[in-house]
Amino acid sequence: MPLTCSPFNHFSRAVCAAAVLLAASGALAQHTDHAHHTPHAAETRSLIPDTALTGWHADVPDADTNPDIDPSFVIRDGVLVSMGSPQGHLITDEPFADYRLDIEYRFTDKPGNCGVLVHASTPRALYSMFPQSIEVQMHSGNAGDFWCIEENIAVDNMADRRNGDPSTWGGSEGQSRRVLNMTDDSENPVGEWNRMIIECLGDRVRVWVNGDLVNDGFHCTASKGRLAIQAEGTPVEFRRLDLTPITELTPAEDRADGLIEEDAEHDAGDRTRLE
Repeated sequence: MPLTCSPFNHFSRAVCAAAVLLAASGALAQHTDHAHHTPHAAETRSLIPDTALTGWHADVPDADTNPDIDPSFVIRDGVLVSMGSPQGHLITDEPFADYRLDIEYRFTDKPGNCGVLVHASTPRALYSMFPQSIEVQMHSGNAGDFWCIEENIAVDNMADRRNGDPSTWGGSEGQSRRVLNMTDDSENPVGEWNRMIIECLGDRVRVWVNGDLVNDGFHCTASKGRLAIQAEGTPVEFRRLDLTPITELTPAEDRADGLIEEDAEHDAGDRTRLE
């Protein structure tokens, strides 16, 4: 009920005015306290799940007819492991947009194939296996290539970095889906950790490997979606998978902070874990 002042005398008006000021002061204090507890800084969180793979789901076609098939993705000592086979994808339950994904990965004993998919949507959209997305390639010797999967993306010097006539550049079966990276020599030897940073903002996708800018895409046909990790034939370990919301891209140049620090702590630290 609103406070009203009786017109009987100056005293009652003074008391009423004091009450109004006190109420306003309390409301202001409450608002100030709420604002004080509202987070302002973007919070980085680790997407490495628990042993139950909470927050993720596996899409492995061979499991459709064999539900007891060996898992394609497991957690070992806090490290996410893509076993390589049975082939399929581990997909986040939550979609994301406008973020930096900081990854540390390695092929454990031999070179091979894997990838991180951004803006993933429709499952099994290509070859009854790959979800609609843009793949950021981790294939040994080709880390940072884009593969278009029922989506598309552009880069500078497209004619030098994509096969075929421009009319074939797309993401569907039979089209020229691969966009070459800019270095092909940024990876560490098999068994050593690599650091890949992927930034997605609007229709831009920018990728660094071990501090080198390896791809810089624009006019992407998707701007949000789930993340997916592949099982594509070769075991791969992921000891870091940190996601931070962003409002601007890091300048398109080599990142001095994109190198592996072998003495760094690799637990969750102050990063919150995906629940």
